[in-house]
This record gives sequence, C-alpha cells and structure tokens, in this order.
Amino acid sequence: GSWIKVLSVERDRFVVCLVGQTVVAVSQIFILSIPPRLAAVWFSAQEVSRACSFGVFGNQLGIALGFLIPPQIVTGSPETAEGLEEIGRGLTILCYGVAIFSSVVLVGILLGFRDKPPRPPSRAQVSREQADPTGYWHSMRNLLRNVNYMLLLVTYGINVGTFYAISTLLNQVFLTYFKDQETTAGWLGLSLVISGMVGSVLCGIVLDETHRYKETTLVVYVFSLAGMVAYTYVLDTAILWPVFFVTCLLGFFMTGYLPLGFEFAAEVTFPEPEGTSSGLLNASAQVFGILFTMVAGKMLVVYGDRTTNLALSGALLVGTILTALIRSDLRRRHAQLQSEPSAIVST
Repeated sequence: GSWIKVLSVERDRFVVCLVGQTVVAVSQIFILSIPPRLAAVWFSAQEVSRACSFGVFGNQLGIALGFLIPPQIVTGSPETAEGLEEIGRGLTILCYGVAIFSSVVLVGILLGFRDKPPRPPSRAQVSREQADPTGYWHSMRNLLRNVNYMLLLVTYGINVGTFYAISTLLNQVFLTYFKDQETTAGWLGLSLVISGMVGSVLCGIVLDETHRYKETTLVVYVFSLAGMVAYTYVLDTAILWPVFFVTCLLGFFMTGYLPLGFEFAAEVTFPEPEGTSSGLLNASAQVFGILFTMVAGKMLVVYGDRTTNLALSGALLVGTILTALIRSDLRRRHAQLQSEPSAIVST
C-alpha cells in the first residue's frame, strides 16, 4: 500500500492514491489485532497485560507521529503554482519515507521474528496448546454464544466509537470556540493521543499487578463518561488550559480502555484465540465509530456541539451500565491458577 501511494503523488492520480490507501486500510485490520495475541504467546501471566498495553502504545505512537511529521515535511500554499510544486515535493519525500520504513520493518520481521517461543511462557498457554484444536468458525460460534463477550463487544464498540467521533470532530468543535487557532487545534489533537499513550501503558500495568479485569474496566469506563461530560461543558469557558486538561484526561481514560478491552476479552473467551476475539472487538469499534461519527457530524450542524456531546455522553452511560452487567469469568486466569496449586492456596 505504501509503495502504491508513492506512485500517486501526481495530481491526476487520485485513483491510485485511493487504491494505495485502501490496501493500507485493509492491512490495518490485521495489525490492530496483534497486541493481545502477541502478548499471550510470548509473555508470562505476570507480563501479558503490560505487553498488550505496549502494543497499543505503539499504535498510538504512530498516530502521534502522524500528527507531528507530515506538517513538517509537506509545506507550501495550494494557492500558487510554486506552492503546489512544493507540496508535491513534500508528499514525494513523505511517501518514499513511509514506504522505505515499512519495507525495512517487513524484512526485519521476515528474517528475525518467530511464530512462538520454544516453550510456552505461561501455564494458560500450555493448557491451550494441549487442548483439541478448533477451527475459525467453531471459535466464532463460541464467541457469539458467550454472553459476557457479547456485552463486552458492544461496550468496547461504544467507547472506542465515541473516541473516534470525538477525534474526528475535534478541530471543528474547537474552532467554534477558538477562532483562527488551527495550529492550537492540532496540538490539542496531539495531546489527546499522547495522554492516551500514557493511559494505555498504565492500565496494562494495573492489570498485571491486580488482575482485577472487570473492576479496572468499569472504573476506566466511568472516568471516560465523566471526562466526556466535563469536555461538553468546559468548552464554554473559552479558556485554553482547562480545555487542554480535560481533553488530556479524556484521552488518558478512553485510550487506556483499549488494552483493557483486549485483555478482558481474552480472559472471558479463553481458550479461544486472542486474534479472533480482538478482531471482532476492532470490527465493533469500526462500526460504532462510523455510525457515531456520521450521526454526530449531522447533529453538530443541526443542534450544535453541546447536544452532540451530551448524546455521546449518553452512549457512554449505556456502555457503563452494560459493563457493570459483565460477569467476571476469568477463564484464562483460572487455567493459570489450576496449574499452580500454591497460587490457589494463596488466593
């Protein structure tokens, strides 16, 4: 996809750009599901949530770099011929840079990365490998029959879909209150992502230390709701620092929820593959994200930002209630403890 986009820099090659972007988008479906699977296969029970959170951190780091790097490389005004030429040169450098970097990473993975370690890193992983293998569709049926997972599927979609809608409409809403501050709006978006990176790592550490999956997920969901309500009303102050503060809190908790959702899903669906459960979570997030963004965009024009943000807050309230209904059926944790008699006694 990146190399296809290299060929799309000329002004008459929009279709080529669209094809390249489509290939990249399709590949992202598989990339987003990697963290929980990679963590479970390669890391011990005491490290698995932390490893998953760092995988989410890497994804958010890429988004943050996407905010920072392109504006520094692609400069120039589209109003003049010279400016258009400068934009073209910048896009060429950017596309080649991304394509070369992606190719180096691909070669590194092909040459230096193994499917799994020589020995399973945890008792739960041993238990999974000893179980009778099941096919993809059998796993899918098991997931769709799992009430706890189906509740999580909806709550994950609501939370992440709301975050997508907020991120997409952030500039439009911000510039309503702060005229001609496009650069500041960009920094606000970057702050949202960076605070989320911190949140995702800290939430993973909390899970590894406590193994309180439902409780941690519910607390983060409640704070996401509180942050959304605060964001709705803080804009009226028209003061930058509280807007930045609340936006950072919102990013911290809503992005921090990502590894929690992945790990909670892995727990309640064990021994089903993490890649399948996380893939469905990502699909749910995309569906809710598209739906919420489209509806919120229309509401923003007709009813204004306060009503729109309150509607998104209402969605998070529904998600919070549904999260409270999820039973803490920690199957992976139970499999780990069953193989460790001393751990069972200590608990």
